[in-house]
Amino acid sequence: MTIEEQLQSLRRPAPATVRPAVELGTGLVPGFSVYEAPVGEVAVVFTPRGVRSVRLADEVDPGAIEAEPPRAWRDRIRRALEEGRPGDLPLDLEGVSPFRRRVLEKAATIPKGEVRSYGWLARHVGKPGASRAVGSAMATNPVPLIIPCHRVVRSDGRIGAYSLGGPENKWKLLRYEGAEPELLEELAAAKVRFIGSDTTGIFCVPSCRNARRITPQHRLSLRSEAEAERAGLRPCRVCQPLG
Repeated sequence: MTIEEQLQSLRRPAPATVRPAVELGTGLVPGFSVYEAPVGEVAVVFTPRGVRSVRLADEVDPGAIEAEPPRAWRDRIRRALEEGRPGDLPLDLEGVSPFRRRVLEKAATIPKGEVRSYGWLARHVGKPGASRAVGSAMATNPVPLIIPCHRVVRSDGRIGAYSLGGPENKWKLLRYEGAEPELLEELAAAKVRFIGSDTTGIFCVPSCRNARRITPQHRLSLRSEAEAERAGLRPCRVCQPLG
């Protein structure tokens, strides 16, 4: 099930196979379980409809009670935390606006070990001037780690802030996934927005897996879309750098 299908399913009643009275405490308040993650222990808060939030274990929702999630979700939660994408894990995003849902849906497609910018996300949800609103959506992402807002950086390429314990945790996650945040910061400081190849004729965002295959002698550092166009390069189909 895609995240869009999951989001749409939130408008329907919870499936009969979920037994909140047994596995979600009273069923009247959300429950939570604690899981290990690359940033330490996190509390995954859930309702009968799906995972509602992810927080550091010492910041758990005071209205939640510790309980076991439905058996079918337990491995899915662990897998989602490890892979940094929802997969087939149900999400309960009640109260999240339609725009922010679109942003979260697109953020969930960013591959592990890569990053995209607020501007990239804005363009891909059809709002190219809404980088600030996208940044706000990432800052209020209720399910960090599962929807990987740590893979979204500032539009200038800087790593930026992070809601789950601060920017140090964002750096830790990106290192864990192999995204090389130190290198990304260096490129941002040099105002390098894209990496091009004079052999394949494509240009990519710096963290794209295709960009990493370009050998140093054929690598072009590009500061803008216009510079890429002047070099006769076309956008990478994998990372879609122009949105």
